[in-house]
Amino acid sequence: MKVCLLSYRGNPFSGGQGVYVSNLGRELARLGHEVHCISGPPYPDPCDGMVLHRLPSLKLFMEGRAYPPPGRPLWALHPLNVYERIASRLGIFAELNTFSIRAFAKVRELARQGRFDIIHDNQCLGWGLLPLQALGMPLVATIHHPLSIDRQRGWEPPTDFRAQLNRALFFPLVMQGTVARRLPRIVTVSDVSAEAITRDFRVSRNRIAVVHNGLDSALFRPLPQVAPVPGRVIFVGNLQDPNKGGRYLLEAAGMLPPAAHLLIVTGGITRWDWVNGLLERFGLHGRVQFRFKVELEELVRLYATAEVAVSPSVFEGFGFPAAEAMACGLPLVAARGGALPEVVGDAGVLVPPRDAGALARAITALLGDAPRRAALGQAARTRIMERFRWESAARRLEAVYREVIHAHG
Repeated sequence: MKVCLLSYRGNPFSGGQGVYVSNLGRELARLGHEVHCISGPPYPDPCDGMVLHRLPSLKLFMEGRAYPPPGRPLWALHPLNVYERIASRLGIFAELNTFSIRAFAKVRELARQGRFDIIHDNQCLGWGLLPLQALGMPLVATIHHPLSIDRQRGWEPPTDFRAQLNRALFFPLVMQGTVARRLPRIVTVSDVSAEAITRDFRVSRNRIAVVHNGLDSALFRPLPQVAPVPGRVIFVGNLQDPNKGGRYLLEAAGMLPPAAHLLIVTGGITRWDWVNGLLERFGLHGRVQFRFKVELEELVRLYATAEVAVSPSVFEGFGFPAAEAMACGLPLVAARGGALPEVVGDAGVLVPPRDAGALARAITALLGDAPRRAALGQAARTRIMERFRWESAARRLEAVYREVIHAHG
């Protein structure tokens, strides 16, 4: 098949959508398909077998800078870019919509050299997908979880009316829900996400295919030559994302034994006032370390230096950091947030979400029980190897593609 993947952000550092498109593109190419990826910045790393097409973007909400095409000095005056600048100043997240329109133009351009057998959108669901269907090529979209989940977290305290109004403007839920209902097939990464899409976007459940994410178990692996640091607990993720439970993590860290300390690996911190306030409140100065934007091999080494991994998320569509820690043979304490019970199963310790006390008690118990840590770590690695592999995900997705192509006629 000739496959076209669309991803408004493609680099793994940009979040789950970047991890998803990079790994699936590689595995689909290994299965013998011709894979093209149309991506906005930050762009995915070069991948064997996947042809990358870089789209320009303003990327105002992450870096506040433009990625213009070379040789076009007046590119910033294009009507689409003017619209994106105005929308962003009003607090509207226009990147999804503008990417979809640019992607439509790029697909139409590439189709002159040969049509795609399937077009696969990754979490964009912009208005530009609707005219894509008029080009006569089958289309599916992956929704990792509906953005209504993110907006709901943004309305929770502590917040104020202005912040709630900004959240209401920011997320393009009407656009995403409308586009999702007009696509022939939706792919999602967990049963919990499928239920949320059905509930919030009113997409019929029989049009949703669940294809669990995979993991590169050759990369994320135990490193027995690296000695764990006594008392180290590792958290990987966006500490400021309300879905990730960062507030409950720091509160729980303040309840841990004095010998325990927390290592936070994250892409960056933009609200240090919020973080420093919690560190001060829970008496954590000197007990928390931060690492920013580490390379993957270094991330694997950092997992190996920890005795316990923690994932306190209020909601996860899948939960890559939890799966990574498990693949590295780490015992995991996770909240029952979203899909985490699907991923963890009985190979980790599950606690109620938003319960810092339960989180602290579970971590403390594991830190004091080396045999149980070893048993859970081995069970976690086995579960990932048996259930969550990118090759298996690509094969299941391949079957979904064939169903959609056949139905398209």
